[in-house]
Amino acid sequence: MRIFKTRALATDACRHGRVLVNGLPAKPSRELRSGSKVTVRKPPVLYSYKVKEIVEKRVSAKIVDQYLEDQTSLEELDKLKVNDTFFFKRERGTGRPTKKERREIDKLKGQG
Repeated sequence: MRIFKTRALATDACRHGRVLVNGLPAKPSRELRSGSKVTVRKPPVLYSYKVKEIVEKRVSAKIVDQYLEDQTSLEELDKLKVNDTFFFKRERGTGRPTKKERREIDKLKGQG
């Protein structure tokens, strides 16, 4: 359970104010302590984590769970399921939707 796939993505999120440490915006170089609460905004979900222990060197993504406790509420995680229902899949190679198909898509999404 890594929060970000790459260090560059984590740095970018910090610079754009999407990462809070104990309620304050975090800079990319901010050092964490045991017990710190980290909040990450990855629209549409607001993830919350608690730092159990600090690691001295980089570790595998598989063992990050030992050092981080996920405190994200179920209501926040349910937002991921809601967005999946609005996904409309078209067969590859069918081109752009016709005007009639666009109206049907909008009706399904609740926009028309």
